[in-house]
Amino acid sequence: MGNIFNFSAGPAVLPKDVLIRAQAEMLDWHGSGMSVMEMSHRGKEFVSILEKTEADLRTLLDIPSQYKVLFLQGGAVAENAMIPMNLLNGQRADYAVTGSWSQRSVKEASAIGDIDVVAKADPFIQVPAYSEWKLNQDAAYVHICTNETVNGVEFDSLPDTGDVPIVADMSSHLLSRPVDVSKYGVIYGGAQKNMGPAGLCIVIVREDLLNQASPLTPSVFHWKTQAENKSMVNTPPTYSIYIAGLVFEWLLAHGGVAAIEQVNIAKAKLLYDYIDSTDFYTNNIANNNRSRMNVPFFLKDETLSAAFVQGADSRGLLQLKGHRSVGGMRASIYNAMPIEGVEALIDYMKEFEKLN
Repeated sequence: MGNIFNFSAGPAVLPKDVLIRAQAEMLDWHGSGMSVMEMSHRGKEFVSILEKTEADLRTLLDIPSQYKVLFLQGGAVAENAMIPMNLLNGQRADYAVTGSWSQRSVKEASAIGDIDVVAKADPFIQVPAYSEWKLNQDAAYVHICTNETVNGVEFDSLPDTGDVPIVADMSSHLLSRPVDVSKYGVIYGGAQKNMGPAGLCIVIVREDLLNQASPLTPSVFHWKTQAENKSMVNTPPTYSIYIAGLVFEWLLAHGGVAAIEQVNIAKAKLLYDYIDSTDFYTNNIANNNRSRMNVPFFLKDETLSAAFVQGADSRGLLQLKGHRSVGGMRASIYNAMPIEGVEALIDYMKEFEKLN
């Protein structure tokens, strides 16, 4: 089929080495005679997979010992409801709206408890200046989405929230750059961007925040209960955890998060530099908030959009159509996207511009 480059925002491209290894281990994991799909989640085989997956994630992000790592289901959307269940308990929380996903977070959390929108970008092209945020000193937490997958807006720093813990949705850029975990109360993200297949949500939560849940919180949604049961209050998404573990091994073998960040910087710079060099394509995100992972762009003549996507597909440049709520194009260039994919996209963009 030649070179295929998948620019999907998620579920997204996985490292080829990971897929090849998963294929080799599909029928018989390490001589066990079982596929990982068939294993008991409480058996020694899967427990060893889970323990290594957590250990490797801790190494990659240098997660302090006072943080628990949970492997949960329902993705980031379900976690949007679990967060107020676990942290509000009669208090209020602050939310910043910087794009479609943080807007969705507000909707989900508002069904559970009282929240205040303390900052809102309009339009979704930058993170509002922190001097404009109306933070509450007595808030239970401050929620942010540090990379907006749909809109291509990424935080370049953090607001000063004092003693109020920051809760961050990092679904679409977790493991793409170093993170000082100690600056957050909670970090969470769906795996289907940089970490693995859909079906898994990873939550990193500071231990002192495990005792704030509403008494009405179901056990399967209760972080403390899940932590005490090693994410096994219910059957965890075993195969998604296994694939995530292979991705973590792949990342460690390639130098870890600091090394992949340099690759990601180079890929994003290449694409943004080309977009900025021509008026045929545009990206309207503020320069300091341009996402390295999700690059939305528009054609000057939007009537050409369908032809652009069709031509890209024929070249093996897949899933470039922008989110339905935004339109245009979007190139998601996660860790597993090689720089050759970005180069091939730019070559096609240049050719399409010449023809039109």
